[in-house]
Amino acid sequence: MRTNTVFEQFRNNITHLIISFTIIITSGIISLAIYSFNDRSLMANNIETAMNKGVDPLSVRCSYAAHDDAVCVAYSITHGNTPTISQSKK
Repeated sequence: MRTNTVFEQFRNNITHLIISFTIIITSGIISLAIYSFNDRSLMANNIETAMNKGVDPLSVRCSYAAHDDAVCVAYSITHGNTPTISQSKK
């Protein structure tokens, strides 16, 4: 009967650690991809619904955009709404 040496145990531990981290990283990447896809799908559905109701689809798009999106800032300025710049509370 053969017993594992210290080196073999260390190698097995490192192999398990690498496999575990690979699974965690892969799960994270897949989760972010699914989240992004669902977010864009929801936005597309809301834009389509807004178009059917007569609401400007660009305003719906801008409700999902980041605060520094150039298209939405320009849209806001041309429609008389000055974009607010968030400031830290004192």
